[in-house]
Amino acid sequence: MSDVLALEQYEPYAGFFDELVETRGTPRPHALPIARFIAEQGGSALVERQQLLDDTIRAMGVSFTVYSDSQNIDRSWPLDVVPRTIPSGLWKRTSDGLKQRLEALNLFINDLYNDQRILKAGVVPASLVHESRNFLAPCQGITPPHGVWAHICGTDLVRDETGQFLVLEDNLRVPSGVSFMLENRTVMKRVFPELFARSTISPVDDYPRQLWSMLASLSPRPDDTPVIVILTPGIYNSAYFEHSYLAQQMGCYLAENTDLLVENDTVYLKTLRGNRRVDVIYRRVDDVFIDPDVFRPDSVLGVRGLMGAWRAGRVAIANAPGSGVADDKVIYAFVPEIIKYYLGEAPLIDNVPTFLCMDDKEREHVLANLDSLVVKPANESGGYGILIGPRSTEQERAEFAEAIKAAPRNFIAQPTLNLSTSPTLCDGQLEPRHLDLRPFVLQGAELYCTTGGLSRVALRRGSLVVNSSQGGGSKDTWIINDEG
Repeated sequence: MSDVLALEQYEPYAGFFDELVETRGTPRPHALPIARFIAEQGGSALVERQQLLDDTIRAMGVSFTVYSDSQNIDRSWPLDVVPRTIPSGLWKRTSDGLKQRLEALNLFINDLYNDQRILKAGVVPASLVHESRNFLAPCQGITPPHGVWAHICGTDLVRDETGQFLVLEDNLRVPSGVSFMLENRTVMKRVFPELFARSTISPVDDYPRQLWSMLASLSPRPDDTPVIVILTPGIYNSAYFEHSYLAQQMGCYLAENTDLLVENDTVYLKTLRGNRRVDVIYRRVDDVFIDPDVFRPDSVLGVRGLMGAWRAGRVAIANAPGSGVADDKVIYAFVPEIIKYYLGEAPLIDNVPTFLCMDDKEREHVLANLDSLVVKPANESGGYGILIGPRSTEQERAEFAEAIKAAPRNFIAQPTLNLSTSPTLCDGQLEPRHLDLRPFVLQGAELYCTTGGLSRVALRRGSLVVNSSQGGGSKDTWIINDEG
């Protein structure tokens, strides 16, 4: 590969918003530092930096688990050498919109499990909530500390052909990926020290402190230093790296269900020095597995009596059981109205236009246009169970049509978006690849949003699937000061 100005050879996709360049060879103003670096270093040096980056990730042990039918495979975390750059002015508006959204969603969840005013007002159909598998009856009548249920939210954002951010979905149960956001930055600072020295890149390393403070604000014993535990399913969980990483960064306990017990509605952690009362549990176990006495009796991941301790206010759980009722992709379609109902404000970030298959007219439109739409199941995650119409076969569309007709409540559809792209190093060349962004928003006594988030990139040419379990990768997200 010759050492020439790589961006002069880089060709963005026509009709898509490229986040680094405006036209071929012309970088966007906030992206000038990385563009100059590419020009100064040349192509072969960029490849060498990628190799150094990969070696650093392996040495640090940053990995994720891919499940298959026959085995679980640990793989090194895929990080592209070219960062994603976003101007700080744009990010400030986006961050405000994310905090607005989570505040409204928490008011919504608290209302659903108590007065249900929004259902009585007809803003959201009552049947939509009562038929949701994520509406958990044992949570009714509870108001957690600060009225907050979803304390950690990973909101997936995309940018359209104009560069506008849109919300793709809300992840309110056990959102993952923040450890990779933090490790991406650690690795990039080691590999590109000169870029960080010359650029105004906003830091991200205060997240563990913010997370600890938010969790501490939930403690039922506010006058004491809280005992905080991360409840993990164990080492075979795909996000176990993140569980252990956050426990180490926050200086709190990492525990499995066998490390905890409940007596007299009080949760205790078993230690070598005896049992220690637990104040806050950051659970990374799905709702219906956390207490076999209340939910699934066959769960081997939960703690008997945990729901009773939570209902009694003797322990806080983040995210609270039942918060997934607002994680439903059908509920997603009503979030703009939810924001207006509770906050009296217009949404600061728009949704992607969404068709509800449970509506007769909208279902007819979806069935007639499966070849041009993206169809999603209401309660799946990780990019599974999705039909991408323009890339689907006739047989796949026929199978989805039957599934929609059989259970219309379980599906939504959206137009196929022209997702933004960013230069990505592929086989020694810079090529455009589609990407999304998962910022993390915290709510306890206060609201906080990460500076940027986890950028996930579809490494396969033309692909829109960014999930690491399906061949995607990541980029470090740089919020660049563009306000002088």
